Amino acid sequence: MRSIAIQACTAAATLILALVAGSPPVHATPLPRFPPGAVWNLDIRALEPDPASASMIDALEGLGGFGNGRLQIDFSIRVVNAPEGAPTLTLAQRAGYYAPDCDTGAIAIPVPAGASIEGSAGMSCGGGEDCHYLVVQGGTLYEAYQANQLNQTLQSLCLVRWNLAAVYPPEGRGEHCTSADAAGFPIAPLLFNADEVYAAAQVSDGDLGHAIRFVLPNARMAADPALGGVYGGRLYVRPATHSGSPSGPKESVPYGARLRLRADFPLAGYNEPARVILRTLQRYGMLLADGGTVALTGENDRYNTHKWAELGLNEQTFYDNDDPNALPPVIGDFEVMPTGERIAETYECVRAPEPVPTLFADGFE
Repeated sequence: MRSIAIQACTAAATLILALVAGSPPVHATPLPRFPPGAVWNLDIRALEPDPASASMIDALEGLGGFGNGRLQIDFSIRVVNAPEGAPTLTLAQRAGYYAPDCDTGAIAIPVPAGASIEGSAGMSCGGGEDCHYLVVQGGTLYEAYQANQLNQTLQSLCLVRWNLAAVYPPEGRGEHCTSADAAGFPIAPLLFNADEVYAAAQVSDGDLGHAIRFVLPNARMAADPALGGVYGGRLYVRPATHSGSPSGPKESVPYGARLRLRADFPLAGYNEPARVILRTLQRYGMLLADGGTVALTGENDRYNTHKWAELGLNEQTFYDNDDPNALPPVIGDFEVMPTGERIAETYECVRAPEPVPTLFADGFE
């Protein structure tokens, strides 16, 4: 907790200096976290793999494994930290808005000075990107998909507000309900950024303490018409509450699956920041959150004190390492954790009651 306090003081001092200098505020960098009991924070080292783990991994490997066949990292998404009293934009629903899955009404979304969306230097969606806008204010995480500022509104196809002091039930925000991520997950708490990797690298045997977001091409994720669904057998497993458009064979890995890097994966050849990420994949795993090509999702370092280049990490770290002795992780190095029931997707969202904040939110930052 002492390191968190030091980070907070440093961020506050930097913010004051930026304001005095007249430049856009430098946003506080800690990523939002849910309380310890949240599924995203589950240590999975002691779990036995799913009985079908080997066959699911074999099926996925036969389809090409990760997108482009490699464990590439996407560094495009940013998380903004908004102080109380920050300027706001009002939600404007784009045509085709995902309701009732996503929040509706004249919602005021904090947009502090210097804020930006995915793939843009500002608040304008340039197209070709998912244009996520992720912002934390106090105990609320706002996540918008296909966000774009138009005058005093923030256009979006989906806006979700997450209560960071709550442990959500197994059905999350509701059965068959999406979010700014297709699986219905929160995005920001499953990212990793340069500051938290740097901090963990200062600790012997350090890790990030939470699962990491990853994606696969839709044609490599499991679908099963025999489940009785009317959408080509699209399906998901817990902790997902929704699937996008999976169209692979039923033997493959399903939407929402948690994969764990094998415990004996050789870390030699990787620097300590890279080892932090690899240890995290061994201890907390990665959760299949969406369809796409670039497997892992790290936060863009625009708002961070430390930078990816400083840490010696880039999008190629886990498939084109400079050390000839480093073995790149491939899909065959992972195990699938118990998936439970496969749920046929209906796209008929039934929202769950808002969760009650936990009294044991000592992991909340």
